[in-house]
Parts: sequence; structure tokens; C-alpha cells
Amino acid sequence: MPGIGKLTATALVATMGDVKTFKSGREFASFLGLVPRQSGTGGKIRLGSISKRGDPYLRTLLIHGARNLVRLAAPSEWIARMLERRPFNVVATAVAHKLARTAWAMAAHGRVYVRDWKSEPPLPATA
Repeated sequence: MPGIGKLTATALVATMGDVKTFKSGREFASFLGLVPRQSGTGGKIRLGSISKRGDPYLRTLLIHGARNLVRLAAPSEWIARMLERRPFNVVATAVAHKLARTAWAMAAHGRVYVRDWKSEPPLPATA
């Protein structure tokens, strides 16, 4: 997977352990500290910088891989649009968050990486 090499992959597997420990990729990314810190009062929630909870080594590896993707690789449409309106490091952190979620999904569903993967909604249950 672009942005994740052998070192990052082994660290991901070691940190993740049993993939069923996490309900979703969002929960895994939160465990790594790649989600915004939330604070608020009066019903107004404000999002801050990343929480930095979790394993700093793995978070560093993911962010370095994401920086490489944003800087050197041909950026996807999503990365290009983000770079138009956000600073470089914010985009790199968002890409690292996406890498963590994708890695969790690959491990949880036993799939290999497909660049242009499109998720399909589940079929409605028939009675």
C-alpha cells in the first residue's frame, strides 16, 4: 500500500494485535491519536489539533509515509483539493488518518490493497 512500507506494516500488525479489538477504522485511528481533540461547552463542539494519544512511534511512521505521499507521489484528487485549502502538515495528518483506517479495513476484511476501491452499500434484507 502506498505510504506504508515493511517497517510501518509490521508496527501496525504488532500494535493492532487482534483486529476485532477495534469496531471500526475510526476507532483504530482514534487509538493511534490521529483524530482531532474535542472540547466544547453549551452544545458547541470545537475540534482542535490531533489528540496524540496512543503509540507515538507508529503515529510518526504513518505521518512520515503520508508526507511522502503528499509530497512525492502523484496526489489523488482528494489530496489535491485538500492542499488548495489546508496547510501541508494538516493534509499529511489527514492522509495518515486515512492510511490507518485503510490498513484496519484491509486487516479486518482480509483484503489486499486496491487503489480505486469503491465500497458498495449492503444489499437490503429480504423477508
